Amino acid sequence: MNPARIIIIAIILGLGLNSLFVVNEGERAVVTRFSKLIEDQDGARVYTPGIHFKIPAIDHVRIMDARIQTLDGQPDRFVTSEKKDLIVDSFVKWRIRDFRQFYLSTNGGNKLTAEALLQSKINNGLRSEFGSRTIKDIVSGSRDELQEEALSSASESATDLGIEVVDVRVKQINLPREVSNSIFQRMRAERQAVAKEHRSQGKEKAEVIRAEIDARITVMIADAQRQALTTRGQGDAESANIYASAYQKDQEFFAFLRSMDAYQESFNSKQDVMLVSPEGDFFRFMKNSDGSLSSNK
Repeated sequence: MNPARIIIIAIILGLGLNSLFVVNEGERAVVTRFSKLIEDQDGARVYTPGIHFKIPAIDHVRIMDARIQTLDGQPDRFVTSEKKDLIVDSFVKWRIRDFRQFYLSTNGGNKLTAEALLQSKINNGLRSEFGSRTIKDIVSGSRDELQEEALSSASESATDLGIEVVDVRVKQINLPREVSNSIFQRMRAERQAVAKEHRSQGKEKAEVIRAEIDARITVMIADAQRQALTTRGQGDAESANIYASAYQKDQEFFAFLRSMDAYQESFNSKQDVMLVSPEGDFFRFMKNSDGSLSSNK
């Protein structure tokens, strides 16, 4: 085959393939010709999913996502009506409503540019809503109302971007770190003061209980000692009565027992020395079994 013919066929095939473009499901496309959007009687021509034709090297296709998308930006600081700072974390559900307007407003359909502009509009709406409420109003249950009004405000402000805001949600509301630390320190100090008061009250009650127990123990010990002394006195009295009664019944036997006890106590130690006359009454029971002073040999 003639090489020139091959080259011509290749050029024709290349131009033919370059004149086709595919739009996938969930996408839309616009085409610019000489840097201007191709339009029809209804405005800019928007290409739906499928295979479409364009003029090679002249037309340029811009594919854009037509699905609902999520914009989850960084938490931002807002000020309430009482001049209190809050750190708010929110997200936005959005999609392209007007592809022509979106293309013209976002530097040729640039998604990053669109999200930056949309985030700015959302933050302005949230800033206005937070600025008209107190922290108590925000936390006590009016968050749904706040989100609805923020959605309404964002929907109006996003129309010039060709964007439809589907939903605006506040995920989390926090105090700034420096404020949180101050609040936590104050709460900790309050809890410590309460704990200290409880401890002091507990110590006071413990001292009262301990004093009552000590008083009871003192009274019980005094009563026990009194009863012991009374019992001991009664025992001594009864013992004395028994001794007296026994002495009256047999005086000689009583004297004998007393002498035996005296002998036992006196001769208990070998180191003791006694200087006593053998003729005295102390040794009379050693001399005579009947205890008499006379001796019978």
